[in-house]
Amino acid sequence: MRPSRRLLGLALAVLALSVLIVATPFVAPELALALWGIIGALLITDLLLSPSRRDVDLAFDGPSEVFTGETGQFSALLNTRTGRLPRSLEARLDLAEGLSGQDRFAFRPGNAHQFTGALGITGKRRGSYTINDIWLKWSSRLGLIELTPRYRVAAELKVVPNIRPIASGQIDVNVSSELYGIKENPMRGEGSEFHQLREFTTGMDTRAIDWKRSARKRDLVAKEMRAERNHQIILALDNGYLMREEIAGLPKIDHAVNAALATAWAAGLGGDLVGLFSFDAKPRIYLPPMPGRAAFPRIRSTTAEMAYKTVESNHTLAMAHLNAQLKRRSLVVVFSDFVDTTTAELLMENIAVLNRHHVLIFVAMKDPGMETMASGENHSMEDVSKAVAAGQLLRERQIVLDNLARLGVIVIDTEPQKLTPKLVSTYLTVKAREMI
Repeated sequence: MRPSRRLLGLALAVLALSVLIVATPFVAPELALALWGIIGALLITDLLLSPSRRDVDLAFDGPSEVFTGETGQFSALLNTRTGRLPRSLEARLDLAEGLSGQDRFAFRPGNAHQFTGALGITGKRRGSYTINDIWLKWSSRLGLIELTPRYRVAAELKVVPNIRPIASGQIDVNVSSELYGIKENPMRGEGSEFHQLREFTTGMDTRAIDWKRSARKRDLVAKEMRAERNHQIILALDNGYLMREEIAGLPKIDHAVNAALATAWAAGLGGDLVGLFSFDAKPRIYLPPMPGRAAFPRIRSTTAEMAYKTVESNHTLAMAHLNAQLKRRSLVVVFSDFVDTTTAELLMENIAVLNRHHVLIFVAMKDPGMETMASGENHSMEDVSKAVAAGQLLRERQIVLDNLARLGVIVIDTEPQKLTPKLVSTYLTVKAREMI
């Protein structure tokens, strides 16, 4: 508990009167003691009339998991045994570094003995967090004291990679329409793997007619082809300190993980094998390619437990290690970033070596803040210098990405919000063209 403003104001007034009484020779000093005694009596009476911590029970409820970048809704329920709580109740809780949102919220009276409160907590970083304590605050009956009891809730909250596009069925619809849609598309009509024979109809390519089987059947039949399956897809995640930079409310590595999981699910629908590779200063995790449906839960649990690193990435060691692990031609999706030309040169050299035997997709994320800084209005010399520096960094970045494209690497450089659909679309295009 702590004194309220009303009590502090009353105490200051009594203090001023006490000084005045002591300074006046014809007034008995005992009067000052009487005034302080009245305040003490009021305090004791206020405590007796006000509800204590034992009179209130608190229940805290909410989801056990929340996706990165999304907000989970939590509720708190107060039950009183006396019904004497004031109608104005506030609460505060301490959030861990990886969480954000409402750390203060108010309770609303439900009935005479019940109060309810709601708050939203956003997961900013992957991990497991504990909400230990909730501090309540209410005023005493006479308003002289603010009671601030602490309640232990020990609620566990896990922040896991965002699979909302998968859970919503968006990925299934997009991939299924490409693979199995009724319309003619490259995935079914221009592959090299035999799928089935079907009756030849007007509009079909005459080159697909199987003349021997047509002669036996005495009717025109055509071969239906589809894209080859069982390719190896490797999702290579750079987990160095550059990927901890926050863009659009999340670190780059979390955007990369979310897009990687969506691609793993799409590859599972496409009948391909999916593996995972993560690195920073040295190679960390390598999950050999497995059928996509079986690989997805394993990749999801592994990425959920990946710690955030503060070391510089070693692309030379990582790409050499990955090249040694791959025994057949694969599609390698590299999620990485760079800030200086030296790092970029080393990155290009090692990607060029890997690109000789495999198909590479290099994924980078644009920083909207950097582009705004480079093209925004300049009102001072400091703004001008920031704009020039940002423009120079963006030009150097574009030069590096253009050089990667000249090497034959498929480059995806887009905003984080557009990364998942762009990457899944690129995977489907690579599969349709049978580039692997």
